[in-house]
Amino acid sequence: MKSLWFNQFKKFTLIVFTLVISIFFSISSFATGLMQPINSSVDQLNIKEHHVNVAIEDGYAITSIEQVFFNPTSDDLEAKYSFPVPRKAAVGEFTYWIDGKPVTGEVVEKEKARNIYKQEKQAGRETALTEQNSYKAFESHVYPVRANQDVRIKLVYIQPAHVETSIGRYVYPLEDGGTDTEKLAFWDYNNTVTEHFSFKLLFRSSYPVDQFRLPKHPNAKVTKISEQEWSVELINDATANKAITSESQALSNEPQLSSNSQLREETSSSLTKNISATNIVHTLDQDIVVYWRHKANLPGRVELISYKEADKDRGTFMMTVTPGDDLNVITEGRDWLFVLDYSGSMQGKYHSMVEGVNKGLAKLNPKDRFRIIIFSDNAKEVTNGFVSATQSNVKQWSNTLLEQTPNGSTNLYDGIKLGIDMLDSDRSSALVLVTDGVANVGVTQKKLFLTLLEQHDIRLFTFVMGNSTNRPLLEGMVKVSNGFAINVSNSDDIVGQLMQATSKLTHQAFHDIEVKFSGIKVKDLTPEKIGSLYRGQQLIVMGHYWGDGLANVEIKGKISGQDKSYTTHFNFPKKSTLNPEIERLWAFNKIEDLENKMAYLGNDKDTEQAITDIAIDYGLVTNYTSLIVMSEEQFAQYNIDRNNKKRVGNEHNKQQLRKNALVKNNRVDTDKPMYNSNSANHSSNNGSGGSGGGSIGYGMILFFGALLFIRNSSTSA
Repeated sequence: MKSLWFNQFKKFTLIVFTLVISIFFSISSFATGLMQPINSSVDQLNIKEHHVNVAIEDGYAITSIEQVFFNPTSDDLEAKYSFPVPRKAAVGEFTYWIDGKPVTGEVVEKEKARNIYKQEKQAGRETALTEQNSYKAFESHVYPVRANQDVRIKLVYIQPAHVETSIGRYVYPLEDGGTDTEKLAFWDYNNTVTEHFSFKLLFRSSYPVDQFRLPKHPNAKVTKISEQEWSVELINDATANKAITSESQALSNEPQLSSNSQLREETSSSLTKNISATNIVHTLDQDIVVYWRHKANLPGRVELISYKEADKDRGTFMMTVTPGDDLNVITEGRDWLFVLDYSGSMQGKYHSMVEGVNKGLAKLNPKDRFRIIIFSDNAKEVTNGFVSATQSNVKQWSNTLLEQTPNGSTNLYDGIKLGIDMLDSDRSSALVLVTDGVANVGVTQKKLFLTLLEQHDIRLFTFVMGNSTNRPLLEGMVKVSNGFAINVSNSDDIVGQLMQATSKLTHQAFHDIEVKFSGIKVKDLTPEKIGSLYRGQQLIVMGHYWGDGLANVEIKGKISGQDKSYTTHFNFPKKSTLNPEIERLWAFNKIEDLENKMAYLGNDKDTEQAITDIAIDYGLVTNYTSLIVMSEEQFAQYNIDRNNKKRVGNEHNKQQLRKNALVKNNRVDTDKPMYNSNSANHSSNNGSGGSGGGSIGYGMILFFGALLFIRNSSTSA
């Protein structure tokens, strides 16, 4: 069998742009990061406190969430805590307070963890179990939540902090995309914090940053400590409302003067509403999205962080490459193919989608052509082949779309396949797919989606919308097709996000990339298959190295079919102990590579065991491993070594050391710069850090999609 993971991708003839929408299909927003009783007939747990602490530095972000829940019932309960994590985030720390003391979990095989949890629960002892719930979220079972008492838990995850086109972005996910309809129908959500909510972020950068912003949280306190260090605070506290309550009570006790009675009634009513509001400090239903913008004219560069203990021969490294801006602009005409979901879940939203398509079509050049396909249980064409994008055609086919009635399930595969089959390989083409990416009828296997894309030699570009979108499927298709994915939240600055996509699709790309090291021993590189880099994208490569000293590094690939190579050299350190977290990040990426192989080639026991071994060694929750928490005595009883506890302790110590130290510059290619040009950036007038924002609508997105220039890859892309 041909393996896409070890063989070079064959030359393709077509580029496809895909737009994937899920969170915006939801009329209302559902929250995640909540704890609910397993028995839904009892009262919900109250969220008393929700505290988030984020540290972003050295190319990665560490997010720590601590929550306190209260059981208002007279019974001990078992509860389930559900939470999403961002793309590429590694979960390795879950802490549960037992007898007032924090106990950090250990990673063991999934079935073993489940059996231990069951035994501890039957014995009436405190225990918690954290598992990965498919691609949607992670879930923890906690027992017992004592009657009329609090339960405190803590979750920590680590993720790379990418910068694209000089714009950095961090998302703290709280919204549920609304694609798990069974879950939404079952749970009665309580997503309000009643006492204390806080979000604190400390940012430290090797290079100067000129702006920070939170598009949906303008009241957040943003502080510039220096050009390289910023902080963000968003705090709501019940004690802050006490003055309002006292004022209202005093007002209600005063005698009412007739001349001011109407004014007093209005004031009293307003303050009474404020008293009700004091019972809700914060509602956990909106992502917190943070942007930062680096100063213009920063150099293309290579940065390196590593972790290597003095007595160890092997170290771990993370190399971040920020390319120079040397990819040329491309311009050509195009065909547009709209592949639209009109399944039953689209009822109430379908007309909004059609309106967006209409606006998008209206912005096309009259010389462009378009074609429309709709799908539910199966796919069918609405237009009769490609039609010119004239005003009359746009009006005619938009009206035809409005006549359709949403019904049935979501046969995503048929929609994509019919769209691909109808593209004209002799013309530059764009495919706009509007769906949530959750295939539930017809072909649903990830492998078959990947095979379809590989067989047709296309590139896929996708907006991945929402926290419960099938990211593994969509990003897997992107990987196979050498395209790219942009994750988008409803709290994003959509203008900035769409500009990021424009920058990629209007310029040449760097394809078939390989990274080679010489001079020292380097192995276990991840990702195994890099694919392509588009304008403004960083390349992050992780791996192991042995020894120390000068290494020669070459990054080679093709631009417009021509060979291109970039080289530099720098030193790998003999000892480097400040960044132990990158060991987990390497392990997470390695596991992802192994899972991607199985998605394409099929599961096998050896690969599953390799994933299990890596996850246990590095303390990661996967499809094959879980985190178990119980008393220290019980860990000893089950002969479980406290390796993750030691790893977590080391990480906490080094985080404190870094926090107290000066900001470090991690650039390593200063002696022999890899790039002669500055990195790509947006101007202050049109970058993500500028004005704009608000909710994402179909009209805005498809309007933007209609403006994208996409070039046939055989000539320049």
